[in-house]
Amino acid sequence: MTERDEALTAATFEPTTNKATSDRLAPAQFEPLSQATPSVRRLPLRSIAMTMIGLLFATILLFLFTARSLTLNIEAESEVTYALDGLHWSFGDRLLVRPGDYALEISAEGYHPYAQTISVGDAESQRLDIQLAPLPGVVAITTQPAGAALTVNDSPIGTSPATDVILEAGIYQVTAELTRYQSWQQEVTVTGRNQSQTLDVALAPDWAQVRFTTIPPVSSATVDDEPAAITADGVDVLSGEHTLTLSAPGFLPENIVLSIVAGVDQDLGTITLTPADATLTLSSQPNGASVTVDGAFTGLTPLVVPLSPNQPHLLQLSKAGFEPKTVRLSLTRGETAEQSIALTPELGTVRFTLEPPEADLIINGEGMGSGSQTLALPAIAQRITIQLAGYASYETSVLPRPGLAQQVNVTLLTEAAARKAAMTPTITTPLGQTLVLVDPSVESQNPFTMGASRRDPGRRANEVEHEVKLKRAFYIAATETTNAQFRQFEATHDSGLIESYSLDRDHQPVAGVSWQQAASFCNWLSLREGLAPFYREQQGIIVGFNTGSVGYRLPSEAEWAFAARVEGDQLRRFAWGDAFPPSKAVTNVADNTSALVTGRILNGYTDQFVVSAPVSSFPPNHRGLYDMGGNVAEWVHDGYRIPSANAELSIDPLGAQRGDNYTVRGGSWALSRLSELRLTFRDYGERGRDDLGFRIARYAE
Repeated sequence: MTERDEALTAATFEPTTNKATSDRLAPAQFEPLSQATPSVRRLPLRSIAMTMIGLLFATILLFLFTARSLTLNIEAESEVTYALDGLHWSFGDRLLVRPGDYALEISAEGYHPYAQTISVGDAESQRLDIQLAPLPGVVAITTQPAGAALTVNDSPIGTSPATDVILEAGIYQVTAELTRYQSWQQEVTVTGRNQSQTLDVALAPDWAQVRFTTIPPVSSATVDDEPAAITADGVDVLSGEHTLTLSAPGFLPENIVLSIVAGVDQDLGTITLTPADATLTLSSQPNGASVTVDGAFTGLTPLVVPLSPNQPHLLQLSKAGFEPKTVRLSLTRGETAEQSIALTPELGTVRFTLEPPEADLIINGEGMGSGSQTLALPAIAQRITIQLAGYASYETSVLPRPGLAQQVNVTLLTEAAARKAAMTPTITTPLGQTLVLVDPSVESQNPFTMGASRRDPGRRANEVEHEVKLKRAFYIAATETTNAQFRQFEATHDSGLIESYSLDRDHQPVAGVSWQQAASFCNWLSLREGLAPFYREQQGIIVGFNTGSVGYRLPSEAEWAFAARVEGDQLRRFAWGDAFPPSKAVTNVADNTSALVTGRILNGYTDQFVVSAPVSSFPPNHRGLYDMGGNVAEWVHDGYRIPSANAELSIDPLGAQRGDNYTVRGGSWALSRLSELRLTFRDYGERGRDDLGFRIARYAE
């Protein structure tokens, strides 16, 4: 009981003088209320549902009041599907979406997939125009007749029929050329979108039929002194101005000047040959002697010579390498005669001095024995071949002269020496790129060791030491491929920028290209120079390579390592030598000026370039190659793999025909750690990076 309860219980009321009041009032005990637990009030389910509906309605209103109208205008010939992440409301190609950045993916049959991040601004109504890039098309070109030489935009693609010609969508100039047919040229629109097109070309003949009859029937015909076949339809003559000569025994040759338009036949009617008063059938040993009659050229033996009767005639025969012959004769009217004249060779003395002395001497394909010797040879061009097993053959020609002795001195070179002598130290591409010759067969350190020792500081697990031998000489570009050079292949390429620093200037190395793009550039350059492409390509995708091609390609990983590291009997550790860090500006890496861009830098080193530098801004290595240790890392040819430490000696390795990832070699402007700047550092990937480019190479033979 509380104090208050006790007070109330103890209280009494004093009686009063008012009896009525006394009768009505009496003392009573007050009992406090018990402290009962208050009851919980539950909300009905209907109230909860109404609340949720209210919240949903409020959310929708908020979305509608803050959303913007976005219209997607997608240009494509086939049905388009798209996907946009984040909250949005779609009405066909019109969407309601709040301002912000969204990932948009678009696909359509026959087009490259589109995947970009789009930004929706604050404008009430917005429009996004998107033109999907079509896939290449497959074009088949046939000609009637077959065998025509085909070119597309002045680039040869072989002879007809040509199947599976992969071309990007666009307009192309296609030409077809075949001997004796008119050249065909036409603009062809390639639809692309992986569609197949067939181009059938009917080549128009570039000749006309010349019909005639003769009295008497002719025995032979020539066009411009070249024999021509006589058929029932006459003689085929190519378009243009020509001389047709018709001959028959005992008759004077008939010369007819023709002006031929292709496809327009001519009928000369009946031609009556003029009888010769006398005829001489003349031949010589050997044939092909030039004949003049009374000082006028008549033709080459064998031939029929018409002569005026009862008059003396002077016939002269001459042939290079033979003494001229003179014949005097006179024939009566209607007389025919035959004469065969043997020509006497003119001889000249030629002395041959051969080294090694056991070398074989071959003249016009006939063996003359071995060693040095002196020969009397006809005074006509003689084809000379000198050969010996293990040596490169030597070929030349000699024109002996009567009364004038000649000397031929030949020293055969070994095959390796001859190969080296035939190779130029440098070559230049149509884009002006200089490639430097590397011939491992004449260097002291070959085979050489790729990879790094386990004791090498900074060594990574994929740098397994293994032995490699290079037999084939190769050319490798002195500089990395630049933006200007790559844009001649892909005009829209942009290497981008980093923190307002451009990577896209003309003389900076190209960056942001995938391995596939780099290999396709090599094929394009090969075709431009008339070389067989090194890489096999199907529908714009590299699917393998041809080791027999001398077309442009990416250097193999072994070639890159040989060109960068092998220096006499030494193996370079860094592009500039063995010291780390370098004491002066020798290459472009992440230096003191790059801190805001790369985060980590090579402390104390400054090369004056925040991002990539113009190619050849720093001294070349011992082979005249620039930027092998920096500027941009470089794609090489090989698919990526980790070599085996127990592998057998590998000769001219190129790796698998195709792979998912490809090897990257060399440092870059974004790298600074010791492990990354060593020449044995290996990386891999498939897509482009802002510090990754490439240089080109090709076999020298």
